[in-house]
Amino acid sequence: MYLHTVFTAALLLAFQQITADENVYSYDNAGFTVTATRVAQTVDNSLAPVEIYTKQDIERLQVTSLQDLFRGSPGLSLSNNGGPGKATSLFLRGTESDHLLVLVDGFKITSATTGNAAFQNIPLSLIERIEIVRGPRVSLYGSEAIGGVIQIFTHKGKDKKSTSFAVGIGSNQSSFSSGQISGKHNQIKYSASFSGSETDSFNACRSEAEGTGGCFTNEDDNDGYQNLAGTLRLGYQLSDKAKLDFQFMQSRGKSEFDGNFTNESKTENTTFGTNLFFTGSDIWSGKITAGRSYDKSDNFKNSEFKSQFNTRHDIASAQTNIMINTSNLFTTGIDYQRSVVVSSEKFNTTKRDNLAGFTQWQGFYKNHDVQFSLRGDDNEQFGRHLTGGAAWGISLPKKIRLISSYGTAFKAPSFNELYYPNFGNKSLQPETSASFELALKAQQKWGHWSINTFKTDVKDLIAYDASIGLPSNLNSAQIIGVESSLTLQLVQWNVSGNITFLRPENRSNDTNRGNILPRRAEQSARIDIDRKFKTHGIGATLNAAGTRYDDVANTKKLEGYETIDIRGETQISKNWLAQARVENLLNKTYETAQFYNQADRSIYLTIRYQH
Repeated sequence: MYLHTVFTAALLLAFQQITADENVYSYDNAGFTVTATRVAQTVDNSLAPVEIYTKQDIERLQVTSLQDLFRGSPGLSLSNNGGPGKATSLFLRGTESDHLLVLVDGFKITSATTGNAAFQNIPLSLIERIEIVRGPRVSLYGSEAIGGVIQIFTHKGKDKKSTSFAVGIGSNQSSFSSGQISGKHNQIKYSASFSGSETDSFNACRSEAEGTGGCFTNEDDNDGYQNLAGTLRLGYQLSDKAKLDFQFMQSRGKSEFDGNFTNESKTENTTFGTNLFFTGSDIWSGKITAGRSYDKSDNFKNSEFKSQFNTRHDIASAQTNIMINTSNLFTTGIDYQRSVVVSSEKFNTTKRDNLAGFTQWQGFYKNHDVQFSLRGDDNEQFGRHLTGGAAWGISLPKKIRLISSYGTAFKAPSFNELYYPNFGNKSLQPETSASFELALKAQQKWGHWSINTFKTDVKDLIAYDASIGLPSNLNSAQIIGVESSLTLQLVQWNVSGNITFLRPENRSNDTNRGNILPRRAEQSARIDIDRKFKTHGIGATLNAAGTRYDDVANTKKLEGYETIDIRGETQISKNWLAQARVENLLNKTYETAQFYNQADRSIYLTIRYQH
């Protein structure tokens, strides 16, 4: 009752004294620099489809987790096992959840055992910018990037000193706080941030799941989550032609859930490393990177220890860029990765190395841009693999751009698939794919729009083979999709929307041929609408997803859903901002994975300070 009263008061503040003096929210990210080609370029010049979320977007939307931020993004389906801190999987352009490469400040964070990234453990308050690059990028970034790449960048130091913090409360006894300080001292730029949150949450899994699927148990209790995280970034200007960066991020979580074998986990996700940037001349520059990432998990059943899975990636790379003239840019480099597993389970093999070389040519001409890339990987387990990519863009009248691209990709089997005791199959080969894409996009004075069509064929998908009792390269898939997006200003309102049509079809030679791949929605859409006044702001988000299936046989149907979130904010003073948000306004009941609950109507209040 208290939260409802406070929220009503906050909305009244947000709507009172509205004037015509507008400070329009900015949805236009066309000038933002992205790294889809491992070389900085603006979004409007990129031949790859890129979605950007900035710190300002995160604060405007008032979302509380990465899965809430990503929900409804073009080409993306997600599944969540019952609320905050629970296992979350992303399916980009209909590919598998482990066909997605996830980097934090350039360092890979996926688990070597499961092949998935722990999105649920990365607090939004630590993030400066996120890039979602759709389509195969293996020829530049290596294994896993069949569906695309997600790059997460934490806060970094600025020239001007700044301090900020935020505190908030919400439904289900939720509370959260965060803070950041950044600035410059002599030749050193610095940034440090922290985040803490906890919630009692709700019951993760329906009791009907006992003995039938899902969590296979009946635990009628709230499944809470706690998280404590922080980052540190330092940048030292060695000279006019050299800069050294250091970054560190760590997130520790404790999650309760419903499970037959385990129902509690303590997790730790850590990345740290250095980057040396240098410029040899007007035409030559480069970067040397070295770092390490950890994904750790201790698992319990009613507080009794059951298992431990600790994985590590050691990463090193060197890259050079040569701009021969204004029309030709060559990039070449090498990547090295060692993956290590330490577990209470006895894996037959606990480490493997991968050495790769890559090269890329980008041509920039009057009306045409071209890009070719080639990469060779030499993996200790499965040997050598060659991938490539090509893209071409042409400028048409009325600032319209036509882009076509083709790329091959692969995904190396995870340690669980290869070596897990009594389950792994060390004879597995990489999953492979070939993708073709055709796109139109335009940057107009009133906004921008894009239409992307694509087709991806995936071969040697890994699935459980009942005839041998092990995983095997059994399946194939064909994915056809259309993504369209539009951003504009309409009568002083900022409007951004997208819609995706997807056909992720199983093409294996068995009874499941023609079925839809599990947990992918065939249709999804999102609309964001916001208006900024002199000292106030209001907005809403509509998310919609079509039906999906929870199994390969397509017998377990998950109904489609639509949710509406609303938000308001008021500038209390120059440095203080009050925000309020209602999530799932219409109190829709829906599931993204069978038997696993999602949040009912929830209310969140936040106070922010920025100086």
